[in-house]
Amino acid sequence: MKAHLTEHMRIHTERPYSCVHCNLCFTQKGSLVKHMRTHTGERSFSCIRCNAIFRQESSLMRHNRIHTGELFSKDWLNVHMRTHTGERPFSCVHCNASFSIKAHLIQHIRIHTGERPYSCVRCNASFTRKDSLVKHVRRHTGERSSSCIHCNTSFSTKYQLNMHMRTHTGERPFSCVQCNASFMMKAHLTEHMRSHSGERPYSCVRCNASFTRKDSLVKHVHRHTGERSSSCIHCNTSFSTKYQLNMHMRTHTGERPFSCVQCNASFLMKAHLIEHMRIHSGERPYSCVRCNASFTRKGSLVKHVRRHTGERSFSCIHCIASFSDKIAAHCAHVALIMETRTHKGSCLSTETCYRKVYADKRCEKQVT
Repeated sequence: MKAHLTEHMRIHTERPYSCVHCNLCFTQKGSLVKHMRTHTGERSFSCIRCNAIFRQESSLMRHNRIHTGELFSKDWLNVHMRTHTGERPFSCVHCNASFSIKAHLIQHIRIHTGERPYSCVRCNASFTRKDSLVKHVRRHTGERSSSCIHCNTSFSTKYQLNMHMRTHTGERPFSCVQCNASFMMKAHLTEHMRSHSGERPYSCVRCNASFTRKDSLVKHVHRHTGERSSSCIHCNTSFSTKYQLNMHMRTHTGERPFSCVQCNASFLMKAHLIEHMRIHSGERPYSCVRCNASFTRKGSLVKHVRRHTGERSFSCIHCIASFSDKIAAHCAHVALIMETRTHKGSCLSTETCYRKVYADKRCEKQVT
């Protein structure tokens, strides 16, 4: 229909429908009507089976399928079946990543091309995904429609609220079939499984580096580009992500927003609080597949596994020693010895000299 073409052309040229409460504009009147409900709080569509209410009829229809178990269509059934078969038919031509849904491949390709098609009309921010733009716009409008019944914390999406509720209930519904680790989010389980399979689906197009997580690739790419878009107003230190800047700012403000309910400990980061809580609960979710050892932190498990494999990835620049971890402390120790003692020739490169330096250092400690 010509009317549909007219509406479509507005995407390129105009947004004639404006919100009277904020500066947002829309190409379609229906989109404005839906948006207005975020200001009025109107939720006109109710589920007849439970107390859930929704602003949009489409949201109610999706919700009803929770009760009926109905999938959207045959296409959705095919997509769902891939969760059982493991089929990932859509592959990236730039790296080894593959996906079960074509839309996910399209989003992934934007990492390589740099395309960010979803732009905020209020500022210069742009995004690779539409839902990321929606979340961003809510920061402008201040909309936070979902609140926690336990602590009154509010969230801009119901999904964020559901994830938050698990911090109160302790629910970790996604479990690893190879070890005892369990997770609040399926995405975290997927990332964890790569530690067993060795899969590293996110690859750098500039070098041979590959990663298990997308955000790790993004940080790595910033090292190539030199991009450091966020700067500290106190010390001018710059960071490649806003999250890193926020964490850094707490070192200036002294803010430690995450507190333990069982003792007086408080932390800069939520992840550190979660690790600390395991001291009280006794939970040790990271288990070694070769022995019965288990750990509260993933990093501790990684170090432990190196004892089994014999991997010594870190070499000292001053001598022949190599280590599985803590290389920085060793290098500083050797450098201190080299600075405080007269050591003639190049014999530090030999094993005999290396042992002699440490023997002399132990003797000095005994004398003093």
